[in-house]
Amino acid sequence: MRVWLRRSGKAFAALFVLAQLVPVNRKNPPSVPAKSMYVIENAPANLRAILNRSCSDCHSNETRWPWYSYVAPASWLVANDVHEARRKMNLSEWADYSEKKRDHELEEICNEILDSSMPDGKYTWIHRSARLSEDERDAVCQWTGSPHDHALAQLPPATRVFNH
Repeated sequence: MRVWLRRSGKAFAALFVLAQLVPVNRKNPPSVPAKSMYVIENAPANLRAILNRSCSDCHSNETRWPWYSYVAPASWLVANDVHEARRKMNLSEWADYSEKKRDHELEEICNEILDSSMPDGKYTWIHRSARLSEDERDAVCQWTGSPHDHALAQLPPATRVFNH
């Protein structure tokens, strides 16, 4: 039994070391501030702060790669999540979107924070400061001009679903 455990431990350690050799793209594409959502949509400072804290690490070209994004297998998951998030919506490349897509994305921002699908639960589990308060959710939805902000205001607080 001891021999089996020792061999299993060595095999696991070897696989862990080998996993570190798998390349992971953590490159942030160049950012042009004039193309960002903040400039295009003239976002007020309070909204910039909320979006920077809760959205920008995945949905912009200004990702701050945490230490665990350099350790496999977490690095694979983090890099995949960031690249997928940028593909879906990139705050740094807002000027490249059509007006119709921008309007749609603004509505989606509100929808996804109201149904608690964003910020992602994996992210907020580690980055607790990225969680949005009810007031922050309301402020974002009001700013996006989403029709859902008015529906939200009509709901009793007990029926709203939030990750606190």
